[in-house]
Amino acid sequence: MPQTPRRQALTPEALQMMDTIARSGSFAAAARELGRVPSALTYSVRQLEDALDVLLFDRRSGQAKLTAAGEELLNEGRRLLAEMDAVANRVRRVATGWESELTLALDTALSRVTTFELIEAFYAQRGPDGEPPGTRLRVRGEVMTGLWETLLDGRADLAIGVSMQHAGSHPDIQVRPIGDIEFIFACAPHHPLAQAELPLADQDIQRHRAVAVADSAQRLTPSTVNLLSGQDVLTVPSMAAKIEALLRCLGCGFVPEPMAREHVAAGRLLALPVQRARVPASFGYAWRQIGGDKQAARQGLALQWWLGQLEREATRHALIERHGAQWLTME
Repeated sequence: MPQTPRRQALTPEALQMMDTIARSGSFAAAARELGRVPSALTYSVRQLEDALDVLLFDRRSGQAKLTAAGEELLNEGRRLLAEMDAVANRVRRVATGWESELTLALDTALSRVTTFELIEAFYAQRGPDGEPPGTRLRVRGEVMTGLWETLLDGRADLAIGVSMQHAGSHPDIQVRPIGDIEFIFACAPHHPLAQAELPLADQDIQRHRAVAVADSAQRLTPSTVNLLSGQDVLTVPSMAAKIEALLRCLGCGFVPEPMAREHVAAGRLLALPVQRARVPASFGYAWRQIGGDKQAARQGLALQWWLGQLEREATRHALIERHGAQWLTME
């Protein structure tokens, strides 16, 4: 598609010329700064005005006074010039091995505090040129099978918090453990089950509404965990929302002990023993393997950085344990 005269006129040089005239306050001063004669600069401005069919400068005062249209073009032009510089910097950094974009999918049962601390540390990096990584991060909150799905269909580059019990055999996906999380059965102190005989039997639990976190899978078969046949269910989008529902006595259910610990200690939630035998849930992280002996060399530097952080035991422990007062929300 051929460019329109307007698009041809809005060049970086024309936008820079507008910025110089506005800063210097006159065509003569701007011409000196740009190394041009005033008449040539005036001609260029008139060409731009003709192409846009607007008046950019009010010349009646003898100075380069911007019209309303000129002010708008100047503001947008400065923004576009900054974006052009930013794109050039990102391209240069991508050429050195940084991905243009990296998408992280995280299970909502993991520590959001730790996640955002890792993001802060990622952006705090500086290369030899003193610039931060040129990679744009995208963070997705996912649940159970949905976490695997985002990795399998390419919507995520790294999935953190995948279920090790349901980890399939995929030759092009690498999986490493994060650790185990103990789940407790919890309800509000004024919930009817708080007065029931302990340990709770399934038939006791089945008579009361359960709060469940929806599996975010869209294509694969969603998982259902700890729900009893015929039980009324309130479905929420995240583990944080589930705990909020329990605090409001909207139901009962199993939640990660580290996430509920503060509420149990404060008496806002009760942890009730159940008859059903239970084992801790094992979580891990997974990423798509590029293959070959040069796998690490072919991975982008951003993915390498995140994998390096996840290799640290302290990071994995923090992702499981560090919850406390959380106010940040991932959609």
